[in-house]
Amino acid sequence: MGNALVLFSGGQDSTTCLLYAVTHYENVWTMGFSYGQRHTAEMVCRTDILAELRSHKDYQERLRADCVLTLPNFSAIDTNALTDPHQAIAEHNGLPTTFVPGRNILFLSYAAAYGYSRGIQTIVIGVGEADYSGYPDCRQATCQAMEQALSLGLDRPVRIETPLMTKSKAETFAYALELGGQWALDLIRKKTHTCYVNDRSHWHDFGYGCGECPSCRLRAKGWEEFCRSHVSECCKSKT
Repeated sequence: MGNALVLFSGGQDSTTCLLYAVTHYENVWTMGFSYGQRHTAEMVCRTDILAELRSHKDYQERLRADCVLTLPNFSAIDTNALTDPHQAIAEHNGLPTTFVPGRNILFLSYAAAYGYSRGIQTIVIGVGEADYSGYPDCRQATCQAMEQALSLGLDRPVRIETPLMTKSKAETFAYALELGGQWALDLIRKKTHTCYVNDRSHWHDFGYGCGECPSCRLRAKGWEEFCRSHVSECCKSKT
């Protein structure tokens, strides 16, 4: 079983990874980051999700401390649409303008440092290549390189797990269902936040969001594909 630390933002992917971790590990810590992101709703959502899991009889004994780090605003380092609400969400020089250079690299470094004195050698992160965002720090090669660098830098093994690396958004919905049943699927739809423009006022079948930003469109597409193969679960989830 062992120990694991989940990089937990409050979004669909990181919540699914948290469900994965509390299913496969005896002791699970969580870490979140406030870094000047425009979608601040995710920080509220992650608190609500953790409360839900701590009240669930199957998970409450496995959840350990939650750590939230406040980092300098990334907009002071680089201009990007995820930390600057005035910048358009589009594509620039082959990458989405929502790409925050070095974000996951920095997050993994903080996670490994946090785990050093706590006996945590496994870090779980919800990155993936199937519905590829274009973010280079979401690639398997990046995670493997970071795993090697952190293991060398700390002089102890560090393992980076990426349970969603090969899964599409539809498969991620299905994986949540597999891990935690209908309860988990409803938790993903109703409690998680992925909308880049911070919209928690508009409800869609896939959850809350503006419905127009790239993150919402990807999630909507994934939900539609999931529903075509899981009709009964989708119907239950909508009631």
